[in-house]
Amino acid sequence: MGSLKPYLISEDARAQAAFYIQSLGGEIISVSTHGELMGVQNEFKDKVMHMCIHVAGGNSIFMADSIEPFTSGTGISLTIAYSTEAAAGEAFAKLAAGGKVKYPIGMQPFGLFLGELTDKYGIVWMITAEPKAPRP
Repeated sequence: MGSLKPYLISEDARAQAAFYIQSLGGEIISVSTHGELMGVQNEFKDKVMHMCIHVAGGNSIFMADSIEPFTSGTGISLTIAYSTEAAAGEAFAKLAAGGKVKYPIGMQPFGLFLGELTDKYGIVWMITAEPKAPRP
């Protein structure tokens, strides 16, 4: 059995990780630079080669600094399901800071509390919660 973990490439992995930890709760588990892991002594020596953060109750996200030009946030959405609408709403509001809301968080016609946004780093997030009680 495998375990899926998103790996985000960033222009500033440390700042992006701090934003996610502040928005979702969590911590940095490990961070290693190109200088530490590969002995690089050039302009990349202090760039993050690998970082692991835990957010929203222990979900792992791996991150690294880009050393080549890239377009962030294309073709992937990250989803976190919360146990309460209040927790989902709080995380949504924090992630939306500086970003763009696509669908405001709220009860959807298909019976799920859901909102979608693009954060200030270009990552698309779908935040959900099961409704407290069955809807008629």
